[in-house]
Parts: sequence; structure tokens; C-alpha cells
Amino acid sequence: MSTRRIATLSGLAAGVAVLTACSSPLSRTSEAELRAAVENAVQREVADAESHASPRLTQRESTAASLGLSERVLEQLRTEYDPDGYLAQLTAKEEGAQGEGAAAIRFLLSDDLFGNRPQVLGVSLERAIRGAVRHNLDVEVARFGPAQREADVVAALAAFDWAFVGELNWQDTDTPTGSFPIPAFGGGRVIVNSEQSVTGSAGLERTFLTGGRFSIEQQYVYTDTRPSAFGVTSEPNPSTAAGLVAELNQPLLEGFGSDTNLAEVRTRENAERRAISSLRQTLIGTITEVEDAYWDLVQANEDVVILSKLLERGIKVRDDIKVRSILDADPAQIADAVASVERRRADVLRAQRAVRAASDRLKLLMGDPRVPVGGELVLVPTDAALDEAMEFSLYDSLTTAIANRPEIEQAILRIDDASIRQMVARNARLPQLDLRAQLAMVGFEDSADEATSDQFKREFIDNFLLGLLFRQPLGNRADEAGYRRARLERLQSVVEYRRAVQQAVADVRAALDDVVTNYRLIDQARTSRLAAAEALRTLLVKKELSQGGYTVERLNLELNQQAALAAAEQVEAKATLDYNRAVARLHAAMGTSLERNRINFIVPDANQLIEGEAVIDAVEGSRPSDAP
Repeated sequence: MSTRRIATLSGLAAGVAVLTACSSPLSRTSEAELRAAVENAVQREVADAESHASPRLTQRESTAASLGLSERVLEQLRTEYDPDGYLAQLTAKEEGAQGEGAAAIRFLLSDDLFGNRPQVLGVSLERAIRGAVRHNLDVEVARFGPAQREADVVAALAAFDWAFVGELNWQDTDTPTGSFPIPAFGGGRVIVNSEQSVTGSAGLERTFLTGGRFSIEQQYVYTDTRPSAFGVTSEPNPSTAAGLVAELNQPLLEGFGSDTNLAEVRTRENAERRAISSLRQTLIGTITEVEDAYWDLVQANEDVVILSKLLERGIKVRDDIKVRSILDADPAQIADAVASVERRRADVLRAQRAVRAASDRLKLLMGDPRVPVGGELVLVPTDAALDEAMEFSLYDSLTTAIANRPEIEQAILRIDDASIRQMVARNARLPQLDLRAQLAMVGFEDSADEATSDQFKREFIDNFLLGLLFRQPLGNRADEAGYRRARLERLQSVVEYRRAVQQAVADVRAALDDVVTNYRLIDQARTSRLAAAEALRTLLVKKELSQGGYTVERLNLELNQQAALAAAEQVEAKATLDYNRAVARLHAAMGTSLERNRINFIVPDANQLIEGEAVIDAVEGSRPSDAP
């Protein structure tokens, strides 16, 4: 077994190792089976990939040579029949060769909703991702989760803090105790004991990790007894009783031990870890969505350029056909040419709308307050799609995904939660056997000071109690059923973990297949575009050299060839962009999107969130690396 595999399996087993730390000898067999199930789930999925673990390079075979074109012609096709070349020519014509970059595309866009020439803003992929990490509202919502769960952990731990307790009561009572016979009056007089009392106590109490509860209180009872009908009162009157009472209640079976009493803390700690993992998952999903939106915007801009060029070429051919109306072009042929141009004009309008929609989608994902969604500023991409070979290994990609995917981390935490619940349910099956011990030292005098001094002389021990409380439901069906449910939930969590591993493997394989396939498709699409460009170039050369090139049939053929070239250009652009999308999805499937884009992932705490500090940022750098 390779070192990397051992490290990967050890990292996965770490989540399960927590489950066995406090297990009893009776459960070691099931714990071993659980660990084996977790490890086997990984081994089974990566076994085939491990046998071919050597890295590979995406490959493709160039087919441009099959066209048999000279280098001079190929260079001409790359310049005169390339969308970027057309955009550069348009810029030079509109701005006297002074406009460059993103500003050029605005000449191909329709007016904004205010009827003005659209204003554009060039945005790089890095800026788009950094903006989304800082300002995206889904990310903002997810950022609150860890801080909230951290507060839950503190609240659970607070159950074991010392607490100050106090009580104060005033009572006025008249209690009849009988009657005194008075023969002269033919009856008796009721004897009533009347008194006023004030009772107060103050002390500390705490619950220990063992489940026991300890308290110590200083108690005072002030009593003022009013004389009875015969003037009889107790002495001293008024009086004060002082008592120092210490009490301990400790479970010995059910509810005993730190494992059971810290279960709530551990589950809340796992909830905090899941919130952190969920934040990371949201970031990965947002980054992937931003990159997909960015390439959609690139494609929308490419379509505008390609379709605008197609429209311009079609207008020239339509005008040529109209001119031939005095020779051989009949009304039907002219109408067909006009219809072709209008269809292209409609396609341009749709493409212009697509640019705005893609720009709005990217602005929405970025959430940058400087570029509001409601504004008319149009985002224009400044980064071109990459067309570079990528080294990959299916085995490395799978093990990376299993070690980094947030979904798998969350599945391991669910196993731990289920194990904690099973441990608590196992403890709940035990009978209740509680130990109670109490000691009270009492003083009794006229005043509180004297009574307090009296109690420490230990002249009186008011109470010393030592007892046991036992309770066992007959059949114990409720606790047994709860334990069975907890065991089933634990087994279910293992199945959910296996499902998460399988889903990660499927996502990685699909993404790698897309990377390899789309890299090959780029060359096929490029060769197809060069072939379509050469067909149109040859047709135009013949058109200039031969008078027959201006026949209606030749002009209609030129229209069709223009459309074929535009379609080939769009396919080539899409193939390159699909390759870049596939690379982004591969990193998302492996859980490495943050590292690829150099995102400094810091979990925010409550104070930072309340103060509005930016705690998740992107490190300044160049374009993200596409190497996995």
C-alpha cells in the first residue's frame, strides 16, 4: 500500500477513531466492524485507480495538417478570419485605433435601458472570484453558521459552571392548635399560635462532569412569635436560626460519567465543525458558479462578435444580390437574401441580450456594491480561456476528493454524532441508582451574627443524611427501543458515508472525463473552423478572379458558407470554454477550489461578524493555476 493511501485512510479513520476512544469492551466488535466498513468503502472505490496511479497528460492529435494548407494561408486564416481580429478592426475604425481591450465590445452592444451607449467595465476572473468571496450573499449567510454554532458550544459548556443561588421569603401565619375550656361561658376559647418568619438563603451550586450536582448554602430563618392568649412564648423571641447546608446528588449508573454528560457538548462541537464545512462547501460552490458564469459571459461576448461579423458579411452579399436584380436575380432570390440578413440581425439582438443577462448573473454572484445589479454597467471579461494541457491522475484525484470534500467530512461527523447518541442510549438502559449525601450545621440565637457564630462551633449538627435512590422500569422497553433506534441510526450514518464517497468518486470521474474529452474537442473544433474559413476564403478569391463569382447562385453559396463559418467559430469557442468549465468542476469535485484560487479561508468569529470585518479574503496573485 502506498504512503499516500495510508495517509488518506488514516485521515478518514480519524473521524471514526473518536468513536472508539471511550467504548466499552462489549462494543469493540461492532466498533471494529464500523472501522472496517469505513475503510473498505474507500479501498473499494480507489482500488482500480490505484493500479494505474501514474500521472497522465491530457492529449490530442492535431488534425489541421489534414487540410493541406500552407503556413501562409493558415496565418491568413488566423488573422483575417478570427473573431478577435474582427474586433480589433472594429475598434480601430470606431476610435481611430486608440480603443483596446474590453472597451471594444461596447460598439457591438445595443443601447442600455436609458437609451444610451452602454458603459462597460473590464473584469478579470480573479477579480470576479475575489468579489464573490467577499460580497456574495449566500457566502455572507453561511459565514454566520460557525459563529452561531460556537455560541451553542459555549452554552452547552456553561451547564457545568458554578451558579449563585439565593432565595428570600416572608411568611405570616396564624395556626389554631385547639381550645381552652372556660365553664363560665359554657364553652372554650380557641388557642391560636401566630408568628412571622423571614427565611433566606444564598450559596453556590454546580453540576460536575460525572453527572453529580453539588450545592452549598447559608440559610437563615428569623422568627417572631406573637404571644398566645395566655401570654406564653418561646425563648428567645424573636429568634434567628442559621444553617450551613452542603448537599451532593450523584448518579451511580444511569447518567454517570463524563462521556454521557459531555455528549451534548460533543454533538454541538460537531455541529460547529459541520457549519465550518458547510461554509467551505458554499465557498467552493460559489467559486465554481462564478467561474461558470464568467465563461458564459466570455461565450456571450464571442457570440456577439461572431454574429455581428456574420451580419456584416451578409449585408454585403445581400446588397450584391440586389444589384443583380437588373441581370439575373429575381424577387424571390432577393427576398431570400433579405430574410437571411434579418435572421442574422435577430440573432445579433439575442446575442446582445445574452451578454446583458450573463453580465447581470455575474454581478449578482459577485455582489460587489461598486457594481450593483441594478446598474447599467456591463461587465466585459478580460481573461481569455486557457488552452493548455493538464497533468492528471485518477487515483490522486480520487484520494484528494476523499480527503477534502466537505460532504465526506460532514458524513464522518454524522457517524460521530450517531455514535455519541448510541453511547448515551446505552447508558440510559442502566437502572437509576443515585447517591444523596447532606450535611447541615446549625446555630440558634437572638441575632443573625450570634447564630452564624454558633453554627461554626459545631454545637449542633442539624442534619446528616446518606441515602440511595433506585428505579428500574419493568421490562425497560422505552430505553431498549431507544438504544435499538440509536444503533440503527449509526448503521445508517455509515451507509450515508459510503454514499458520499461514491458520489465524490462519480463526480471526479465525470469531471475528468469532461476535461479529457473537451481538450480533444478543441483541436477538432479548431480544424473545423479553419476548414470552414478556408472554404469561404477560396470562394471569395474565386469571386474576385472570376466574373462568374457574382452570380446569384455563387452569392447564395457565399451566404451559406458564411453561416457555416460562424457556426464553426461558435463551436470552437464553446469547446475551449467547456474545457475551462470542466477544469473548474474537477477542482470542485476534489474539494480544492479554494486552494486553486488561493483563497485564504479563515473562519469568522462572532465579534468579527458583529463588527463587520472582512475575514475571508483572496490573496493577490495572477490567474488561478489549472493544475490539479
